[in-house]
Amino acid sequence: MSKIAVVYWSGTGNTQAMAEAVVEGAKEKGAEAVLYTALEFDASMMDTFDAVAFGCPSMGAEQLEESEFEPMFSSCEPKLAGKKIALFGSYGWGDGEWMRNWEETCISDGANLACDPVICNDAPDDDTIADLKALGAALT
Repeated sequence: MSKIAVVYWSGTGNTQAMAEAVVEGAKEKGAEAVLYTALEFDASMMDTFDAVAFGCPSMGAEQLEESEFEPMFSSCEPKLAGKKIALFGSYGWGDGEWMRNWEETCISDGANLACDPVICNDAPDDDTIADLKALGAALT
């Protein structure tokens, strides 16, 4: 059984709803999936999971949330090489540049991206929930 961490930051609840769908998709495929906020997770935990899904909305000028999520994620970057990961997040403006930049960072770090990132404008709809469950399943 795969052990998966789903780590997220959410300001409005949209990315939290996305994270919960990722957990559900992983569990439906038989994985042990654990949900963490950015403040509950750190780099020392990376080695205890087979895969990690990271979720963060676009903030400011298309960037990761700076006070909690980005410092946690930066501390995890040295552990991304060879690690199976997936990315997701919501946005309220822009065109997804933050996710493209984040994906490039993960590839540069040597991460094994399990699937394409899932993004949505504002709250996730039924199609996005299905995509997020598939993202969780891809990590198993």
